[in-house]
Amino acid sequence: MTRWLDALDRKAGLRARAGLTRRLRPRGVSDEVTDLAGNDYLGLSRDPRVISAATSALRRYGAGATGSRLVRGSTELHAALEAALADWLGTESALVYSSGYLANLGAVRALTRPSTTLITDAHNHASLVDGVRLTGNAPQITPHNDLPGVRAALAAGPAVVITESVFSVDGDLAPLRELHTLVSAHDGLLLVDDAHALGVLGPSGAGGVAAAGLAGAPDVVVTATLSKALGAAGGVIAGPAALIRHLIDTGRTFIYDTALPPATAAAALAALELARADDAGRAELAERAGLAYARLTGAGLSAARPAAGVVSVTAPGAAEAVAWAAACLDAGVAVGCFRPPTTPDSRSRLRLTINVGVPRPDFERALDVIVKTAPEPVPAS
Repeated sequence: MTRWLDALDRKAGLRARAGLTRRLRPRGVSDEVTDLAGNDYLGLSRDPRVISAATSALRRYGAGATGSRLVRGSTELHAALEAALADWLGTESALVYSSGYLANLGAVRALTRPSTTLITDAHNHASLVDGVRLTGNAPQITPHNDLPGVRAALAAGPAVVITESVFSVDGDLAPLRELHTLVSAHDGLLLVDDAHALGVLGPSGAGGVAAAGLAGAPDVVVTATLSKALGAAGGVIAGPAALIRHLIDTGRTFIYDTALPPATAAAALAALELARADDAGRAELAERAGLAYARLTGAGLSAARPAAGVVSVTAPGAAEAVAWAAACLDAGVAVGCFRPPTTPDSRSRLRLTINVGVPRPDFERALDVIVKTAPEPVPAS
């Protein structure tokens, strides 16, 4: 009767021997670590105005939405958030989900028919990969940011090209304008996960799609999470009104999921208005990302040039990456640790995410810690 548990124990042992055990590390309220691991780019998760909006909604609506959006889960706050997101992103309409992961699953499924060719970048986030898998269609996986590969795949017939704007592992930028030109020439669609660009790039922080001049294009669909630059939670799909109507009628990850809590929707809405006006925060973020790149590469480390708020630093291997991240944490600095099979190219990395809410002296000290604790040698990219 316990053979299935024994099998799980054996698999856990294999993962442990390969250095792939993951551990939860709960943090307390008084946590004093300098955070370069979370995605709170503009420092809005602790902004008093965001917290006040969430607290007020919590008192008025209660702790949860109590049901799916089509039952009792939709509130005036959800509708206001969707209207604000559509206006910010420059789309006809928008639909809010309880997570960015579910938004990506829903978007890929909604845009796919049995005859659809799905062309997906090799570095795409796991939520996009899983969305493609759930369709049952065999994807065309193209090398990272490879325009000739996309062009060749588009020749196969009706297609959806799937990409991130700012890629979550290396922090580099997709060639969105060029991809859109290819898609338009083949009567296809472009699906862009704007999670790491929303609030960071584009006019008023409207994201990578807006920065590329593609906001509101009828053959472009945008997804994003509300948990990064907005410091809240939830996800969104934004695009033509007909798509949003289709998602409400048929999207399983929307229909059957309990709605985003109203207090969280209120927090996201307040953060959105602050983010739109925070050009100074975006300028500071860009300056810090450039400083991190210069400081790390100047010390002989191999880092990817950041397009937004993600700075990726190469580690010699998985074990070295884990030890490096642990040494940083021991010195009071939290960094992301990415290693196979999470990374798309078998390279291990530390990932730093810039947070302008971190005091500048603490940020600069954190860079010193990362350099001082770096393993030797670090290979060139």
